[in-house]
Amino acid sequence: MKILVTGCAGFIGYHLTKKLLLSNNIVYGVDNLNNYYSVDLKKDRLNHLIKISSDNKKNFFFKKIDLTENSSLNFLKDKIDYVIHLAAQAGVRYSLSYPRKYVETNINGFFNVLEFAKNKKVKKFIFASTSSVYGNNKNLPSKETHKTSNPLQIYAATKAANELMAHSYSNLYNLTTIGLRFFTVYGPSSRPDMSLFKFAKNIINDKPIEVFNHGNHSRDFTYVEDIIESINRLIKIKSKKLIKKDIPHEIYNIGSNRPIKLMKFIQKLEKYLGKKSKKKFLNLQKGDIIDTYADSSKLNKAINFKPHTSIDEGVKNFCEWFLKYNKK
Repeated sequence: MKILVTGCAGFIGYHLTKKLLLSNNIVYGVDNLNNYYSVDLKKDRLNHLIKISSDNKKNFFFKKIDLTENSSLNFLKDKIDYVIHLAAQAGVRYSLSYPRKYVETNINGFFNVLEFAKNKKVKKFIFASTSSVYGNNKNLPSKETHKTSNPLQIYAATKAANELMAHSYSNLYNLTTIGLRFFTVYGPSSRPDMSLFKFAKNIINDKPIEVFNHGNHSRDFTYVEDIIESINRLIKIKSKKLIKKDIPHEIYNIGSNRPIKLMKFIQKLEKYLGKKSKKKFLNLQKGDIIDTYADSSKLNKAINFKPHTSIDEGVKNFCEWFLKYNKK
């Protein structure tokens, strides 16, 4: 299969591309390698993907591009079977200070990739959404049928808009589109702006960690390899088994279905880093969601797979990676 993965040097994009390459797919990866977080980490991921490709069938082709430019994907002349769109301006808190970046990347960039998928007549356009579209939904666990019209920040608003844009293309052009509402993805090679990485870095360096809402958050932490296996199955399974509506568009939650209290999560980090944290308790930050909890039964049934990695195993794997990475 020939697959385009946008954001291939990102956290989830890297893990997915690695999986696809090891399964002997041909992957065209694009990324703008921006400096929102460490470019060196992105290049490390990219170099690993290139090594995997050279060790196998030279089946990875990377190009650095800016998806907000209309003609950015014109270089790709080959037939593409699937588009997995993971490139986006991430970060809930960053969106409070730089909302324009989210409109440019997550709306304009999304539109350009959507147009590309339509023109290439791909079999499926699978894209990243987020659990943040639910806002502070009190009716937990969150189901795909719950309303998403009250986002708490521009990041969530752009992702909700992506879902609507994809639906319109499915309706107008019979393009199969599948949106995935990710719930707090974590694991090795995760983003430095995410709480897991920031907590680990501060703990190791004897600096206090900032614990918002006085630690009264809970999150449906979902291990990255469980996310990747889910996406891999969504690619392989025939569309008619995934979408049973006249308009070929579907939205799926993708979470562990096991929310964890933030303080318990920190305890796991302390255990596997071998060090106690110094905590600075703060009030709830504007734009933050208090609790996330996914009802992923719809996806589990569709792909016959349920995320199974325990929080203990997941945090242990992250810490092993982090301690090696931190020595560089």
